[in-house]
Amino acid sequence: MYDRRDQDQGPGKAAPKPSASAAEGAAEAEAVVFVCATCEVPLTGPLTRLPAVPELPYYEWWNAEEPGPSPSTVPSGCYAIETEPYGAPLVVSEVPAQVMPRYGTKSNEHGQYLVSQGPRGNIVINPDDAHGLEVQHVSSACCGATPTGGMNQLCACGTFVATLCSDCCCPYELHLSADRVRAVGP
Repeated sequence: MYDRRDQDQGPGKAAPKPSASAAEGAAEAEAVVFVCATCEVPLTGPLTRLPAVPELPYYEWWNAEEPGPSPSTVPSGCYAIETEPYGAPLVVSEVPAQVMPRYGTKSNEHGQYLVSQGPRGNIVINPDDAHGLEVQHVSSACCGATPTGGMNQLCACGTFVATLCSDCCCPYELHLSADRVRAVGP
C-alpha cells in the first residue's frame, strides 16, 4: 500500500513517526480473538492482522540438533489470511507445483504431482498462540503433523476447527478454518 509518509519530505526532513502509544492503540484496536463458531470458546488470545502470510523463515531442519518444529511462519501475537488453497483434498496436477503454500511438492504412489484444492481464506497463526485444541487423526511424519490429511485440531466441543502443520521439514503454522471460527473483540 502506498503511504504518503514514505515519500521524500525534502532535504533533512523525515516523515513524522507516530508515537509509541498511538501505534499501541492502533494495534490494540485491531486485535481480535478467534472463537469456535459452534460453542464460542476462545481459541486464541488477542491477535493483530498482518498484511500477508510472511515468507517462510530459513531453517536447516536436517541440521537441527533435536527434531522438532521449524520456526513459526507467523510471529506470536499475529495472524494472516491464506489466499491460496490449503489442506485436503489433494488432487493430481498436470505440472509440477507446490502442493500448498510454503510446503513444497508432493506426489502420489504413481509419481503424479498433487496440489491442494482445500479452502481459501484460512487464518494462519503461530501454533503456540492457540489454546484448548486437541490433536485428532494427524497425518504424521517423523516428528509432527502434516496438513495433507485435512483438519486435525478439535475444539473442546468436538468441532474440527484447524489444521496443524508441525513436522520438522514443514512450515510451523496453524490454519484456523474460516468457516469454523469467528473473530470477536478482545
